[in-house]
Amino acid sequence: MSEPIISVSGLRGIIGENLDSQLAIRYTVAFAAQLSEPGPIVITRDGRTTGWMLAQAISSGLMGIGRDVLYGDVAATPTTGVLVRETQAAAGIQISASHNPPQYNGIKLFNSSGRVIDADAGTAVIEAYRNGLNPIVPHDQIGSYQAISDTTSAHLAAVLKTVDVDRIRQRQFKVVLDSHHGAGSVLGRRLLTELNCEFTILGDEPDGRFERSPEPTEENLKQTTEQAVKWQSDVVFCQDPDADRLAIIDQNGRYIGEEYTLAILLKHALQNRPGPVVINCSSSRMSADICQEFDCPIFYSAVGEANVTGLMIAENAVYGGEGNGGPIDPRVGYVRDSFVGMAQVLDAMAKENLTVSQLADRLPRYEIFKSKIDLPRERIPALFAALKQRYPQASVNQQDGLRLDWPDRWLLVRPSNTEPIVRAFAESKDLALSQKMCQDVAELV
Repeated sequence: MSEPIISVSGLRGIIGENLDSQLAIRYTVAFAAQLSEPGPIVITRDGRTTGWMLAQAISSGLMGIGRDVLYGDVAATPTTGVLVRETQAAAGIQISASHNPPQYNGIKLFNSSGRVIDADAGTAVIEAYRNGLNPIVPHDQIGSYQAISDTTSAHLAAVLKTVDVDRIRQRQFKVVLDSHHGAGSVLGRRLLTELNCEFTILGDEPDGRFERSPEPTEENLKQTTEQAVKWQSDVVFCQDPDADRLAIIDQNGRYIGEEYTLAILLKHALQNRPGPVVINCSSSRMSADICQEFDCPIFYSAVGEANVTGLMIAENAVYGGEGNGGPIDPRVGYVRDSFVGMAQVLDAMAKENLTVSQLADRLPRYEIFKSKIDLPRERIPALFAALKQRYPQASVNQQDGLRLDWPDRWLLVRPSNTEPIVRAFAESKDLALSQKMCQDVAELV
């Protein structure tokens, strides 16, 4: 069997092709062996049909090395982070392949603070996995197994503390939540009930039986947007399977998208709590414009949730996130969180008496274009040199690939960690210009 894609924060693969129970055990045992903290390990899953199988295997492996297991069954990724803190666990393991198709599954690793492990910890896990570390214990030291009876209350309470609950309740918003048979409905139902919303949930059963490609992109949500007007809702919220990302469809059936999720929330947050903000280097310039409006500093991290949260902690940021629909509010946790997004969008609508389309339309408008280009890794330095020569007036940042910035646009070229390709992201006020910048990259290749 070939090996799955392994990164510093976890792994992802195809069940029966490059991921099975034995590999999952070896990998998570290697993770547990690196932990210095005593205590149990929280295990959750995103609802995929293979998740229960992997959860039981991983639980068995961890118990076999003397670790107690707290099993939360189906739960969103941000809920996992909250559970780790609430139970004072040593770590957490979320079984999820995020937005990948149903044949995939994966493992995401959390530290004792309830955030995704950083690169140093992840590198140590990979090394231990490669070395086959398996510290088994005698029969009288085997770990215990306990189900978590209530997985959502602590997360729900934390989210509700960030909004004016009474103000939202008075509006009695009509909401459609598209959880798409992922983990989002588990807490989503409780959240919308607490906020006195009249709601419908699509894909309510968290069984992983996706009816479309699960990533909440405009193309994948065409059927949902077509039906949105018929529902006569105030807003349609669309989650990915592990519910750490949120896309929005407005009351007119217009796909607002994931980039606007973070921007809407950031503008709402800084009105009440100005302070430093962290986003990744591939997120829209909308966030920078909003920070300038409120005279707040903005910091850019490398792509990846662990990179964003690490910089948020270092800069004491009041808000952060990624432009893929992943807001991060440190008052709830250092994890991307679609429930934070849902509650705070409704709070913004209630506070300002605006529709979600009006919240989006008042933001600065940019056009992002994304492409990928086949390129062996050894040719990447030459491409970067050619780009810097072609655009000598641009400011250069190479913390994560090559980012070139102008006052009115930017271009980011990042090599893939798993494929012989580079990804190009360009943003400007004009879609044709954004496309042209990505085309320039392809021509230089």
